Amino acid sequence: MTLTKKLWIGIFVLVILTPLGLILPNYFKAGDAWGEWEADTIQKLVGYVPQGLSKLSVLWKNNALLPDYCFRGWEDKAMSYQCFAYIIAAIVGIAVISTIVFFLGKFLAKNND
Repeated sequence: MTLTKKLWIGIFVLVILTPLGLILPNYFKAGDAWGEWEADTIQKLVGYVPQGLSKLSVLWKNNALLPDYCFRGWEDKAMSYQCFAYIIAAIVGIAVISTIVFFLGKFLAKNND
């Protein structure tokens, strides 16, 4: 088995495990994952929101492709729907990053010749 095939199998396993990021905090009533706080949560935790974060949070909240790793309108659906959306968000993220890295690699390889 090639190293590339092992890599893709590992990524596939991680994609299947992504709903654990939704299920476990919900099960343990843990709240948001560390560092994934919205501006209002930071306001509660720290007492203020940095000006730059305040500006950018509005941009990302209104224009995100998959806000909160879920489809718009699915936030209040059953856990199974949200787990499916988590898996789709993982696949979309991997596809975007893989495409960027692939073309960047092609570009850099061409420039080194």
